[in-house]
Amino acid sequence: MLTLGNSSLEIDLLDPDNAADCARQGVRYCWGAYIWQVRDARAGELFSGAEFPNPTPLPFNGQGLPESFRHAEFGTNRPLILQKNRGFIIGIGEVAPDNAGELVVTAPCAWTVTRSPGTIEFCTGQSGNGYACQLTRQLTLDGRTLTSATSLTNTGERPLPLHWFAHPFFALTDRLLTCDLPASWGMAQNVGFALDAAHRLTFRRRFENIKDGHFEQLVVARGTVLRAVVSHPKLAGIVFSTDFTPDLCPVWGNCNTWSVEPYLTTELAPGTHRAWQLRYEFGLPA
Repeated sequence: MLTLGNSSLEIDLLDPDNAADCARQGVRYCWGAYIWQVRDARAGELFSGAEFPNPTPLPFNGQGLPESFRHAEFGTNRPLILQKNRGFIIGIGEVAPDNAGELVVTAPCAWTVTRSPGTIEFCTGQSGNGYACQLTRQLTLDGRTLTSATSLTNTGERPLPLHWFAHPFFALTDRLLTCDLPASWGMAQNVGFALDAAHRLTFRRRFENIKDGHFEQLVVARGTVLRAVVSHPKLAGIVFSTDFTPDLCPVWGNCNTWSVEPYLTTELAPGTHRAWQLRYEFGLPA
């Protein structure tokens, strides 16, 4: 694995050039700058996963703080970039169906990795089916704040679908969690989570196993970025925020973890680019 750290925190990253790390990746999450775990010098491991603490979860389930460029539209499953399940997935590489019809990576992206004090940057370029792009992912650790910055440029001849989301796997306390959400956001009544008058999300019950859980869409207020203050079993909370208003933002949890998933769904004209950031502010050990 690759690491980025200081005296307070250490970030473990899956290495896209390491065979053992590549076995943990699949066709769901971006291979460059995949944060597998964050460790506090005093509190230990801070993030979870759908199968946690299984050290080898299914690549689809993942762990830590992955980000994803979708190859099919959320809700409709309309293919994006791929034609007859062949082509490239942004940040992953060339894919094709195997004998069972499942997508597999046939040629991973070639990444250039650059380090500087407190920062690690991953860059790659991809092309196929008339599409082409340049992707840069940069992680910066400043004290107890981690910033994930992404820039995508359409270098091809066709409009480039950009359907991206973050999937942070937050740790639970006795299978429960609380999260303060923006005051202007909402959530419909549902069986999994509750949102009180102070816009604090809570679990309605403890989920029993990894297949027991709930998925729910938040109601995103126009022009309002995400700022989620998430409880943590080892820290005085984590503040997770975006520098953009999500186009969608579901939440999901099971017995091991919980996630709030900001989405970007747009299209880049040839020659244009889009840049955005996520920010994690880690509270002190409890």
